[in-house]
Amino acid sequence: MSNPATAQIHKDASQERQKRMIAEHFHRLAQAPDTGHKCAYTFVPGNLTELLRTFDVLPVLPEINALQSGMRGRSRDYIALAEKLGHSEDVCTYVKCDVGMLHSGNVGPTGERLPRPDLLLLSYTGCFTFMKWFEILAQEYECPVVMLHVPYQGDGRITDAMRRYVVDQLRRKVIPMLEKVSGKAYDEDLLRQHLARSAQAETDLVAVLEAAKHRPSPIDAYFGGVYYIGPIFTAFRGTQDAIEYYRELRAEVEERMRAGKGPVTPEGELEHEKYRVVVEGPPNWTSFRQFWQMFVDEGAVVVASTYTKVGGVYDNGFRHDPARPLETLAEYCMGCYTNLDLPTRVAMLSRYVQEYSADGFLINSVKSCNSFSAGQLMILREVEKRTGRPGGFIESDLVDPRYFSASNIKNRLESYFQMIEQKRSSGAGT
Repeated sequence: MSNPATAQIHKDASQERQKRMIAEHFHRLAQAPDTGHKCAYTFVPGNLTELLRTFDVLPVLPEINALQSGMRGRSRDYIALAEKLGHSEDVCTYVKCDVGMLHSGNVGPTGERLPRPDLLLLSYTGCFTFMKWFEILAQEYECPVVMLHVPYQGDGRITDAMRRYVVDQLRRKVIPMLEKVSGKAYDEDLLRQHLARSAQAETDLVAVLEAAKHRPSPIDAYFGGVYYIGPIFTAFRGTQDAIEYYRELRAEVEERMRAGKGPVTPEGELEHEKYRVVVEGPPNWTSFRQFWQMFVDEGAVVVASTYTKVGGVYDNGFRHDPARPLETLAEYCMGCYTNLDLPTRVAMLSRYVQEYSADGFLINSVKSCNSFSAGQLMILREVEKRTGRPGGFIESDLVDPRYFSASNIKNRLESYFQMIEQKRSSGAGT
C-alpha cells in the first residue's frame, strides 16, 4: 500500500465524468423554478427514471440527499433537528436526516437549494418506511402524491398477475398523474428509446461488477461499488450520459484487470489482495472512508455486495426491454433486492460467495434499516451452512454518527479476518 501521507490519488476519466454529471444535475434542479422544469421526489429501489424523463420531469432522491449529507458531515445536526421536532430515535435515520435537511434550507451537495417537489412518486419496493416517509413529505410540501404499489416476491418469483397489477397502476394512476403535472402527453416511443439506453448501460455495469471474479479483483464491489452504481441507480438511467459513463468505466476496469492491478482506494492502489469477502447490508456513510480503510488495512477486498443491487439485480440477467415498456418497468420494480424474499437472498449470497471465490461472508447490520436488517442472522447461518465459509457480523448505522463505533467495528473485523486466517492454516473451508 502506498504511503497515504504522500500518495496523490489519480482520478480516472470516468470519475471526473461522473462528478460533472452529478454537479450538472443538481444545478438543473436548483434552476428548475426558473426554467419551468417539473421535479418528482422518488426513491432508488423501483425508481421510474425512464418514465419521468419521458415527461421531462427531473428526479430528486431523498435517500441520496441523506447519504450525501452523512458523507459531508451534516447528518448529525439534521437528525438532531428532526428529533427536536418530535421524530423518534428509532425512526430510520435517512428519514430524520431528510426532514432536518428540508427544515434547514434543503441545500444539496453542490451548495444549491433543491426545488420543492411538483410530485411525490412512491414505488413501494419492500420498505414500509418509504410510505411513512412520503406521508411526512406530503404534509411538508402539500403537493400531489401517487403511489405505485409493488407486490413483494413472497414466493421468489414474479407471476403474470403481479405484472398485470403493476402495469395497470402505471396506465391508470402514474402516467395520468405525470401527464397532469408536466402538461405533456405520454409518448411510448420516447419511453422505448430511454429503455434501450438503459439496457446498454446496464450491460456495462454488470461487466464492471463481475470483473471482481478475477484475481486480484480490479474493483472493490462495496465501497468502490457505491460510486459505480450512482448514475444508474439515480438520475441518469436512460440517458446518453449513462451510456458514455459506463462504457468509459468498463474500459478502465478491464484495463486494470489486464494489468493485474487491484482496486483503487481513498489512500491509493491496494497492492496485495489478502482476503476476498462478500458483504450484505448498506455501508455507513458518516465514517465511510474510515470504514473502508479498516478493510484496506487488512488487505480485504469486497468482491460482491447486496447494497449494489438495491436499485436492480442486473447480474441475474434482467435488462430493461424497450419492446415491453410498461411490463419491463413492472419487472424492474419487483426485482430490486429489498423486494426479494429471504430464501432468494440466501441463494443469491451463497452464489456470490462461490462464484467470486470469497473467503467469507460479512454482514453490516444497520440499526435503523428494517428492509435490510430483518432476517440477517438467519441469512448468516444459512450462507455459512451452504458455502462452508465463515460469516461475520458488525453493526453500524446509515447516517447517524452516534451508532458508528470505530473501535468496536475494527476489533470485530480484525477478529473475523484472524478467523479466516486460522481456517486457512488448518485447511478448513477450502
